[in-house]
Amino acid sequence: MTLTIFLGSLFGFMLLGMPIAFALMLTGVALMVHLDFFDAQLVAQNMLSGADNYPLMAVPFFILAGELMNAGGISQRIINLAVSLVGHIKGGLGFVTIGASVMLASLSGSAIADTAALATLLIPMMRDHGYPVPRSAGLIASGGIIAPIIPPSMPFIIFGVTTNTSISSLFMAGIVPGLLMGLGLIGAWMFVVRDMTVKLQPKASGRERLKALGDGVWALALPVIIIGGLRGGIFTPTEAAVVAAVYSLFVALFVYRQVTLPQLVPLLVQAARTTSTVMFLCAAALVSSYMVTLADLPQQMTELLAPLMGHPKMLMLAIAVLLLAVGTVMDLTPTILVLGPVLTPLAIKAGIDPTYFGVMFVLIGTLGLIHPPVCTVLNVVCGVARISLESATKGIWPFLLTYIVLVGLLIAVPEIVTAPLHMFH
Repeated sequence: MTLTIFLGSLFGFMLLGMPIAFALMLTGVALMVHLDFFDAQLVAQNMLSGADNYPLMAVPFFILAGELMNAGGISQRIINLAVSLVGHIKGGLGFVTIGASVMLASLSGSAIADTAALATLLIPMMRDHGYPVPRSAGLIASGGIIAPIIPPSMPFIIFGVTTNTSISSLFMAGIVPGLLMGLGLIGAWMFVVRDMTVKLQPKASGRERLKALGDGVWALALPVIIIGGLRGGIFTPTEAAVVAAVYSLFVALFVYRQVTLPQLVPLLVQAARTTSTVMFLCAAALVSSYMVTLADLPQQMTELLAPLMGHPKMLMLAIAVLLLAVGTVMDLTPTILVLGPVLTPLAIKAGIDPTYFGVMFVLIGTLGLIHPPVCTVLNVVCGVARISLESATKGIWPFLLTYIVLVGLLIAVPEIVTAPLHMFH
């Protein structure tokens, strides 16, 4: 009965068009009423606790770093470097998209920020060179969702805070799956591009490549600093976010000089707006999360899935199907905040490594960003490319299918995620 009230309240409020943060908060209130101990003060205390969390301080700094990277020319130089290296081969701009996606993912950790930067710069180039725009849009959107997997990753931070999982471990465990996503896109693009007739970029000379590398070296240094600092224990993930923001500010102001002090104000305002949305979600989610724990919903889920508890891979497959279904109606952050506290104890009880589960949870959840109807990231590309969502959906299917195959591989062989973790950590 409690599980029915939880799910019915949450989806009922969402169907009424209520913002997800308020739906989460009122779902917690509905559970309080059902358990007969409603207390408004308890709601307020949980909301304060949800936002007053030290690891969550990383969120505004990574968001600010992403804004500074895009405005400060860091994203542009990453793309220029990729164009100089592979732009001249058949389908080269597609490979540029994939390479730039992986490199940008190691800088910002935001799928929307990376996708917006890639789409703005690459869609006009790909259109001019004869690439089908829907297919190009699908590739850019698919590359954009690598950002939540390769560290630094904001979804990993939110998952870690919500489920009490080590954020540093999630960061290290995300490296290999993120790189595999890039390799999978390369394979899919090679298959797709065979029948295309496109204009090739002129081949860059050795001097031009060296110049592009020299221009991009400041951008390439950031992931080395972040991963090296985390691996060496020099700073925590929260401190890494501050390092990323300060470094991006320094490069934007004094190295590339594409941002002036007056231009900082709108960037700070935009970062603040995005941060407030995420933080309010986290605050509201703790109300429902607190009641989920108090109502013992994980135990009820365990009883429902009891036949699978002795088969971790089958359980992981069932959870993957559930997350794919939820991704059709809910964005990634709310999915983490709602289902993370419910499913993580279940996975641990079944013997699934919590870090592996966190990586898989976020990876599967990101697929909802590129498949309808929610598909936040795909909508961003549609807006930039000025094409319909229907066209972009037709263009994305080879890449979405590639990701689903990758998810199946990681479920069948979890050591792909867990083994490198022991090497990096």
